[in-house]
Amino acid sequence: MRCLRLLAAVGYCLLSVQLQADDFQYQFEAISVPKAAADEPVRKQLSVAAAAKYLEHGSAAWNGQRKCVSCHTNGTYMTIRPQLSKTLGPPDGANRVFFVEQLQKLQAAPLDRLKQSTRPAQVIYIAAGLAEWDASAGGSLSSETETALELMFRIQTEEGTWGTLDCWPPFESDAYHEATVAAMAAAAAPGWIAKVQASPDSPTAAGLEILRQYLRNTPPLHDYSRVLLLWTAARMPDLLTEAQRQDLRQMLLKHQKADGSWSIRSFAAPEAWGGGN
Repeated sequence: MRCLRLLAAVGYCLLSVQLQADDFQYQFEAISVPKAAADEPVRKQLSVAAAAKYLEHGSAAWNGQRKCVSCHTNGTYMTIRPQLSKTLGPPDGANRVFFVEQLQKLQAAPLDRLKQSTRPAQVIYIAAGLAEWDASAGGSLSSETETALELMFRIQTEEGTWGTLDCWPPFESDAYHEATVAAMAAAAAPGWIAKVQASPDSPTAAGLEILRQYLRNTPPLHDYSRVLLLWTAARMPDLLTEAQRQDLRQMLLKHQKADGSWSIRSFAAPEAWGGGN
């Protein structure tokens, strides 16, 4: 009986710990970020500093706990945060160090393995994050970014995009999304496209052209994909005509709500994300 009581007590403690852990969106060492809740206190005034801290903590916790590059967390952080350096100051250099470490690990893996599971997305977001860092925080093209972009194009499919699990929408819901992030990575890297085009017969130059043709000729899956195409065209001026850009801008404005905001759900039905998951 005592053994049963002891087991029950241990089970209860473990369950309590699990429930407590589930209360946090991010938790690692000194970082504890609670999950969003409908009844949480709302600030009376906007705090940009609090928002920046939230983003920094989310990326740092993911780096430390998950130890991988995720489209939804540190991947998106690294593609956006460096661009805010003029207003928020430079991002923590530990993020770049982590991305370079992850790049080195992926470099050591066989190419066939890099084409499987979530690895194509990891390679793409590493390249995009390092490229954005160079453009906004570093100031010049780094050897690590060049290595990441080269690796990215080495695992490109014949169609011009990359393999995907079609899961965890919206950032990893389809190959079209991955192609747009890859194109923005190439365009963001300072001077990289010009350097590649100086050797037009190289495999990387061929891959870049295939990617352009994929985005020009592949119909977007839904309006969310069209937003991605417009964003990519802002980085690659020769990707679309001005008439095509204007059509995409009008589509974007049609989705605006009466209060001035947008809802991501209006751009695609849940069934349209990946495999409907």
